[in-house]
Amino acid sequence: MKILVARRADEIRIAYEKLSASPVLGCDTETSSLSARGGRIFSVQFSDGDFSVLIPTSEGVALGQLTAILENPDITKIFHNARFDLEFLRESGYQVSNVFDTMIAEKVLTKGAGQSASLAETLYRYFAIDLDKSQRAKFNRNWNGVWTQDLVDYALSDVVYLPELKKQQELWLEKLNLKSVYENQIAKIII
Repeated sequence: MKILVARRADEIRIAYEKLSASPVLGCDTETSSLSARGGRIFSVQFSDGDFSVLIPTSEGVALGQLTAILENPDITKIFHNARFDLEFLRESGYQVSNVFDTMIAEKVLTKGAGQSASLAETLYRYFAIDLDKSQRAKFNRNWNGVWTQDLVDYALSDVVYLPELKKQQELWLEKLNLKSVYENQIAKIII
């Protein structure tokens, strides 16, 4: 996996050029709290599954051209628990179109099975990947906003697998004739 922490305008441009060519992108945010009204975005992450970018907004970096990716209806933005990320992005003035939510897809696929739809559990079921979520505790109101390599790795681990997860979930939704159920559920959060 190629990683870019985009802090400068030329790095934002490079990220835009590479990511805007992809039809699907994993997306995520790291935030200061669970409330979009009182919290703030620390970072926005994108990944096509091979090239992953983190924009450290906690360091004063703006999304710049990458805002166009969020708005582009021709690129599917894949979130896990899109409602959460979309609330923060909207509160910060960003509009997002064409969203796929792997958490909603997993809830539709596992309904009644008593299985967690958390990202860690979902990725383990599909790919036997163990996500270490311990770094998440560092993102609080007292955090200094500086991105260490451990924090970058943690944040990008939440997006790098999303394009392949979407692909697998869509196969199962189709196979189990649940695509319309998923579409009805996602429509409720895309307002």
